[in-house]
Amino acid sequence: MSNYINNELRPVEQNNRINSLDIIRGIALLGILLMNITGFGLAYAYGDPTNSGGSTGWNLKVWIMDSMFFEGTMRGLFTMLFGAGFILLTTRAERNGGGIKVADLYYRRILWLLLFGIIHVYLMLWPGDILYPYALFGLMLFPLRNTKAKYLLIAGLVLLTIGSIKSVNEYHENLTTRTKGLEVEQLKKDNKNVELTKEQEEDLGAWEELLKSKKTEEQINEANEKNRKGYWSIVKSRFGVNTFMQANVVYEFWVWDILSFMLIGIAFFKWNIFQGSRTFKFYFILLLVGYGVGLTVNYYETMIEVNSNFGIVERSQAGQTYQLGRFFTTLGHIGLFMLFIKSGILGFLQNALAAVGKMALTNYLMHTIICTTYFLGFGFGMFGKLQRYELYYVVGAIWIFQLLFSPIWLKYYRYGPAEWLWRSLSYKKIQPFRN
Repeated sequence: MSNYINNELRPVEQNNRINSLDIIRGIALLGILLMNITGFGLAYAYGDPTNSGGSTGWNLKVWIMDSMFFEGTMRGLFTMLFGAGFILLTTRAERNGGGIKVADLYYRRILWLLLFGIIHVYLMLWPGDILYPYALFGLMLFPLRNTKAKYLLIAGLVLLTIGSIKSVNEYHENLTTRTKGLEVEQLKKDNKNVELTKEQEEDLGAWEELLKSKKTEEQINEANEKNRKGYWSIVKSRFGVNTFMQANVVYEFWVWDILSFMLIGIAFFKWNIFQGSRTFKFYFILLLVGYGVGLTVNYYETMIEVNSNFGIVERSQAGQTYQLGRFFTTLGHIGLFMLFIKSGILGFLQNALAAVGKMALTNYLMHTIICTTYFLGFGFGMFGKLQRYELYYVVGAIWIFQLLFSPIWLKYYRYGPAEWLWRSLSYKKIQPFRN
């Protein structure tokens, strides 16, 4: 055992990487920006396009496309790949005789990622950060590394089910709140001199609080002005929402959303799904079943929201099947992307996507650097000035840049700068940087 403990752990060499993992990670990373761009450039528009950015014409079409194909699915895929990367790291290290040092290395990596996430949220100004929750729930993974794949899948599905049950409860609570609130409003309308009971006042107050998720033009203008100010002003104004996202949303939502997909990702890696080892038939069936179920559910949800003009209660009604739709659509994405990878077509594009995936942390942080510089006041101050569909011109430009930049960078350097820093800190030793 002492021989194992004394073995020096080293980062994975480039020629030992699994190419399919890098390619699909690159696709997922670029896909995440399709959803994040709304948060970067518009106020309160991520889930409700009627708040800002436009909800008719091309703006509505773009929202429908996102809702059908990308909402939660690229994040889900990226999260699964985090789980796959975890098991790949620990398996290789233990196979090479890492012993107890494997746990030391893993938790060191995770704790540094946690710090990166905090910096990303509070100093780089991205409330939608995933590094912090990835690290937080990643702390739970190490004891599960030898768990059988079927049990990991079951555990992941159980977490998704719990999340769905919470969404069902939320819908019924909102429905009850609306029903009672409208009854009180009607009562006041019929009799202006009526004296409300304490319970009726509470019912009306709860309904009015729920209505606040629909923002007024004044609130949108105020948010736009805040985000067009200087750096330290934005740091202060975003502190509250940043803390809410990391201290509340992480435990109320992300635990079902992220930890579940991490566990499923580990299971899929153990079943050699991400490695491209399965047959074309397997991936084609995955595509058909995934899209067949997922897109059907997503269409149902999307039409509920569109037909109600994004009503508050209807949004929570659509949310009841959110996890079901995104899970199966993510499976469809995996089937499609793995068929693309196994086919070998568009080799130049696959190579570029693999380079993006190898530099996933760098490119993810680059999204934030580019977008905050373009949209916020300390840069070009474009926050709130583009319609929803126009945001995708920015996305396209970033995609092209990263697909060109990443392969060129990796010709001269072994890692992206963020990956190099993370590895050097994790291994407590400056890692080679240039090729």
